[in-house]
Amino acid sequence: MSHCVCCRVSGRVQGVWYRASTQQQAQALEVTGFAKNLRDGRVEVLACGEETAVAKLKAWLWEGPAGASVDDVTCEAVEQPMPTSFTTG
Repeated sequence: MSHCVCCRVSGRVQGVWYRASTQQQAQALEVTGFAKNLRDGRVEVLACGEETAVAKLKAWLWEGPAGASVDDVTCEAVEQPMPTSFTTG
């Protein structure tokens, strides 16, 4: 069963390849959605797919790429149409 979550990641997550690395992880897990920078310095991630794959991506969000330093990840389930790919914006 597919579902979507919207996560907001805070810490040192902009300018460290966080969005591109999230896209690579999502594509490897066959998760669709997006990762985008927010004006307040956080990154917003929409992750849609099989529950176990989305859970793996959510766990990875706490790690991020080598240059990142994640302080917090908050996620909530959202109802929306399933995206067909994973993009960065």
